[in-house]
Order: sequence, then structure tokens, then C-alpha cells
Amino acid sequence: MIKYYLGSLGAAAAKGEEDLVNRVLGMEITEAEFMALSGRVRHIGAGETYKDVMATFPTETGTPAGFRREIAMRPGGLALVDLVRDISYDADGARRPTNVLFSADSANPYEVAPISPFIANLTCNPGIVYDLFINNPKANVGGQYKTRDEVMAEIGRILGPGCDISVELNNPFENDFGAILEEVSKFREMFSKYRVVIKVPHTGAVTDENVEQLLNGDKTLDKAFYDVTTGGALRGHALALKLQQLGYRINFTLMFEPYQTLFALQARPYFINSFIRHRLVQTGSVKNCIDLYNESGDLSHLEDLRNLFLKNDYYPPSCAATDLLTVKRYGEDIIRYRRFDCDEGSDGLDGVRHNLRALRNCNLPDTRLIICSMEGDYNYPDIDKLLTDPEFQDMNDKVVITAEPNYIARFTSTNQVTSYQRRFMNAAKGMA
Repeated sequence: MIKYYLGSLGAAAAKGEEDLVNRVLGMEITEAEFMALSGRVRHIGAGETYKDVMATFPTETGTPAGFRREIAMRPGGLALVDLVRDISYDADGARRPTNVLFSADSANPYEVAPISPFIANLTCNPGIVYDLFINNPKANVGGQYKTRDEVMAEIGRILGPGCDISVELNNPFENDFGAILEEVSKFREMFSKYRVVIKVPHTGAVTDENVEQLLNGDKTLDKAFYDVTTGGALRGHALALKLQQLGYRINFTLMFEPYQTLFALQARPYFINSFIRHRLVQTGSVKNCIDLYNESGDLSHLEDLRNLFLKNDYYPPSCAATDLLTVKRYGEDIIRYRRFDCDEGSDGLDGVRHNLRALRNCNLPDTRLIICSMEGDYNYPDIDKLLTDPEFQDMNDKVVITAEPNYIARFTSTNQVTSYQRRFMNAAKGMA
């Protein structure tokens, strides 16, 4: 097998760009590219993005992680090498070890540090920033970090250039778009335009007029999640699209049902999401209540189901007296839609399967699916199995798996790791 490199063309570097060109002469090209370029390339130069990336992320040699290298022919025999943001790539234009990428759900610098060499994205939201870290004395040791900006600046320092940072708006219901732009601009300045991704949530029935209901009293919304105004429900879509048109990459979040996906793609997001933890747990609880009722005829199980719907915002408070057989039919509809009684959805991953199929057939080549919000013994192993399924092998490069760092870390271990370490360490002790 013959390998070809950019340097194999034997072309000189453009004047004044020798250092940048020398960094990429080892870039591998195909035989077809070599044949097409041979005799046509007189000089090799560096594109404007390449120059800007190197100014933003200086390296002693090579090119930084998080960028793929591309060649474009220009008039006069100039082959221009440029860098394109792509988190599938490691340093020097090498592909990451797997097509599936990993991410961390954390704003805790102490947790992020050990996992930082292995992830391609970090995602956080106000709950992660404030509840789980800044206002958590066990996590924020000694109260060292006081503000979101301090935390995010430290995380940006820890993570290399190859890792995107998805940071969520503090208030998507802010009516002053200038204030939102000020917030996102600050993060672009902090992380650079290459790393920053803005998380924009679906808004649904929550609007700027009723969001205060979630902050006061019993903190419940007085309307059902499906009782929306068109403008209110599409507020997140409109904000995502507007920011995308201004050049920001968007992580469109709070996606719990597969029917949210196709319309979400109209906002041209960089990331879409499949939240899986609550889907599996809640669907299992719905099914359990219905099964218990079918076996016993005891209406208390349907009352439990109604309470579950009220607690988890399927029903608004005004539905507290909903007829129990109506409640049962609603639960059966949920189980049917989520395909919980068959292999397609019994693992809670029907939405993941749907979203991968949707991405396969959309016209957004750079959009990826973040599989997020997981817990327990089987969420991650079931995702691992799904991604090795022949149907989804071709979609692995569209997947980012994200979780709290310690949750990911637990799946590096098995019982036999303990057993073998016992044997090895005792053997080594005996040899000392």
C-alpha cells in the first residue's frame, strides 16, 4: 500500500507562510487526490481560518485538536490548506479513536479535570452550574467559586481546544434580545467562536408571561404542557434560529419525545438531544400502575397513576379530579406511543432510535445527537448495545454520549476488575 502526503506533491510553501505549511506537509491525501493535484500545485498556502485558529490556540508543532484539515485549489496553482471545526478530530488532523464521541454533564472543575482528555464536548445548564456546584458546599470546596463566569472560565482553561463547551442561557424568556446577545457574546469571548455552543431550550407552554408561576407558590403551571400559543411554543425555535443565523452553533435542548425532532431541525441546530432517564423510569411506572389495576381492579392504582401525571406535569393542577378510566387510557396511549412493550422501546431508547433515523434523512450534515440524562445500571450499557446494532453503525459519527463524569466512569469497571487486581497485586507483593 502506497501512502501519499501533502508534502509528496513537492510544492513550495507560499512566501511568509512556511511555518504554517510545514505543520501540515504530513497531511495524508488519497491516491486520487495526489493524482489530481500533481503538476497543478505550484505553492501551498494557509487559509484565513487556519491562521486565525493558530492565533487563537497556539501550538509548538502541528495543529490543535478539534479541527479537520481541508485543501482548496486557488488560481495560479495555489493549494490552500484550511481548518474546519470538527470535534471528531484530534490534534494534527487525526481522527478520534471512535466515531461515537463522549461528553460530560458538569460544571465542577474538580470532576472535569480527570475526564477532560477523553471528551469532545462539555454541557451544562443553570441547574448543573448553581445547584450541583456553586451552591453545593461538598462540590465547591471552600466556596472557591462564586459566579458562573468564574466556574466557566476555569473549565475553559482545563479543556483543550478540541472540546466544545455547551452553555445554556440563564433566561431564555428574556425579552431584550440585546441582553441575550450580551450573554452569549461574553461566552464566545471566553471560549472563542470555535468552542462555544449556546444551549437554547424548548419552551412549550411556558412563556414570558407565565414563567413566574414556576418560581412562586407551589411552582406549578396552570395549564397543560400541550396547551400552548404558537408564538410561545416556538419561542425557543425562533431564538435558536436567530442565534444560528448570527453564526452561533446551537445545542437545542429539552427534547424528551421523538415527535419534537423534525420541527426542531428547522432551527438548524448543531446538537439535538434525546433525554432518556425519565422516559424509561416514568414509562415503567405508568405501566406498573396499569398492570396492577388490571390484575386487581383496585382503583387506588389508577389514583396513583393520576398523581404521577400531576407530579410530573403530564396534567396541570386543574386535572386533579380527572376520571380514572380517562387516566388509564392516557397511560395506555403513552405506553403504546413509546413502544414500551416491544424491543423498540422497552429499554427507553425508542426516542434515540427515532432521532438517529431522522438525522440520517435530514439535510444538516454537521448536526449531531446528544444522548443525555441517564442513570442506573442499564442506561449506558443499553446505549452501547444500540450503537453496535447494524442499523445504526453508519450513524455512530452523529452521536455524542453525555452524562455526569462519575456515571461514565463507573462503566470502566466490572466485578472481574476487582478479582484480577486482587490476584495481580498479591502476586506482585509476593515477588517484592
